[in-house]
Amino acid sequence: MNEVMQMIRQHRSIRKFKNISLTSEQIDAIVDAAQMAPTSAHMQPFSIIGVTDQGLRKKIAVHSKNPSVEKCGYFYVFCADLHRMMLAAGPDQQEKMGRNLSYSYFYQSAVLSAALALQNANLAAESMGLGAVIIGGINEALPALDEWLGLPDLVIPLAGLAVGVPDEFPEQKPRLPRSAVFFENLYDDDLDLKAKVERYDREIEEYYTARTNNKQKASWSGKFISMLDKDLPLGGYTEYVKSKGFDLK
Repeated sequence: MNEVMQMIRQHRSIRKFKNISLTSEQIDAIVDAAQMAPTSAHMQPFSIIGVTDQGLRKKIAVHSKNPSVEKCGYFYVFCADLHRMMLAAGPDQQEKMGRNLSYSYFYQSAVLSAALALQNANLAAESMGLGAVIIGGINEALPALDEWLGLPDLVIPLAGLAVGVPDEFPEQKPRLPRSAVFFENLYDDDLDLKAKVERYDREIEEYYTARTNNKQKASWSGKFISMLDKDLPLGGYTEYVKSKGFDLK
């Protein structure tokens, strides 16, 4: 097994960091790695905002209920960005482009591209001996976060990446078995897949009971059934996305 595969298989989210800032070389290297991620038609429909203002980082940390935002060595915000490609166009072209870019197809492309860039950045950080955690909870700060970052239409913050020198080495969470994720030619039969999920639930229950910190009694599917078997107040996020120029047609 080569070094890249070994590093990928050792991945774990790091949420506690030493009080050491990243160097400018480390910051730039992570961004450079993110930019090398593939994108459809070379659109490159994402942007990355480095948040160095400690007051702003504290606000994001409080709203997202995630102290890693404030305590890490450097904090990045990854955004879907379809605004930049319109800047060279004239007013009439921009109007037509905006109508086309409001389709779900382009929103999906931008989200996927930003996600690939984010994972490249995460791997780059880990390759330098740093720790990192991807924070989707920054969306808890919307719509205020949009204002704080000065985001124009067709730019949406998707997730944060907190990077720093690790001050912990947590146990690695077991993943779903390969046979429950990877299928050839046809999606798996529901009965067979359910049996695999049930076996995985038992494995996750054992992990949560035995791990060093934050022990709990929970299964993988049980957590999501509990979360999704209720009315979630997420309509505001849909309205926010639409307000940014994505009609999701």
